Amino acid sequence: MLQRLFDLKGRGTTVRTELIAGLTTFLTMAYIVVVNPTILGAAGMPVEAVAAATCLAAAFGCILMGLVANYPLAMAPGMGLNAYFTFTVVKGMGVPWQTALGCVFISGVAFLLLTAVGVRQLIIGALPRWLFAAVGGGVGLFIAFIGLADAGIIVARPGTMVGLGNLATPGAAVALFGILVIAALQVRRVKGAMLLGILLTAAVGWAAGLGHFTPASYSLADLTATAGKLDLHAALNLKGGIGMSLVEIVFVFLFVDLFDNVGTLVAVTRNAGLMAPDGSVPRLNRILVVDSVAMAVGAVAGTSPVTSYIESAAGVTAGGRTGLTAVVVGLLFLLTLFFAPLVQAIPAAATAPALVLVGAMMLGALTEVAWDEPAAAIPAFITVIMIPLTFSIANGLAFGITSYAALKLVKGEARSSDWLVYVLAALFVARFIYVA
Repeated sequence: MLQRLFDLKGRGTTVRTELIAGLTTFLTMAYIVVVNPTILGAAGMPVEAVAAATCLAAAFGCILMGLVANYPLAMAPGMGLNAYFTFTVVKGMGVPWQTALGCVFISGVAFLLLTAVGVRQLIIGALPRWLFAAVGGGVGLFIAFIGLADAGIIVARPGTMVGLGNLATPGAAVALFGILVIAALQVRRVKGAMLLGILLTAAVGWAAGLGHFTPASYSLADLTATAGKLDLHAALNLKGGIGMSLVEIVFVFLFVDLFDNVGTLVAVTRNAGLMAPDGSVPRLNRILVVDSVAMAVGAVAGTSPVTSYIESAAGVTAGGRTGLTAVVVGLLFLLTLFFAPLVQAIPAAATAPALVLVGAMMLGALTEVAWDEPAAAIPAFITVIMIPLTFSIANGLAFGITSYAALKLVKGEARSSDWLVYVLAALFVARFIYVA
């Protein structure tokens, strides 16, 4: 049955290899079960319920990816997307988290429709790969900045806007210890370094009095406090109708999710030898459909957008070549669901180091930018720097795409085939005018 479903022999793999690959991928990304509830908890969402939703959404996305697209791609709520959900949509715009979940669901449905008519594929072809990389790098800085702030390592300063915090405080000291521990484990290439580092740091945090664990019984209501709580009516009536707020939220979810997926797809399929001779990704439509459905289901479960994880490359390195790897990851996330209530006992000082180092790893995408070519380097830099400094992925995207379009015009390289780039730039300019 497995041979028939996943074509194991045709991909040159075995059930044992796929099982090991799935376990490897899971260990490298299991930190999301701890980190995602921490970030969404800042939006006022119940932490243990978000942990359960994270497990369910990841399990659904992984299993669907394996069965429908037959790729060793694991899925879970995306880093960066969860930060945008909390710090821009909920905290920045003042949108209730229930309404924000409604926006995520609408995004998933919209993505499915855009995939069906080929618009998402059109966007992939219209924008240069280095711009995707710049967004990834900017989101990495954004996440790292949030982690450093959560740890108290960076604090607000009236004169300089930001400054170094008091490193002698227990929170900052434990977080610095955690950064060192996780970095050391990664350097030693220990499987599950991120998750193991979080747990070790949490233990030190508990010893320092930063966290307290009180065994308690949890009802089903506790673990489903976010499930089905999305408010579609409120989402569709943001600012009195389907106006700029909803459009902007959906737009950013679309682009960041799309960029995450494209970067992950290219990296994983290339490493696995699954890329077509012409450089395209076979069955791309199936992957995008799974991504759309997983996002909508994740919103119903009660979490921010679900996307493909670059940690899937770890499973590919271990020999994963088929969707069976992804199915194994999904089943392991289902097992993790039983430990979801324990997440609330993890102190912030233990999860902050994970944010910092995940952000650091995301900067690796910037190697795809031709820094010696001003037409690419300038829009890329503007994108990277504006995301953390304006505390908004939307602003970074807007500045990056607009400056890219403007420089193409100045350079005399405007082509009719680039019409979508200029349409996007015009929409961003209209957004700036609207916001002003």
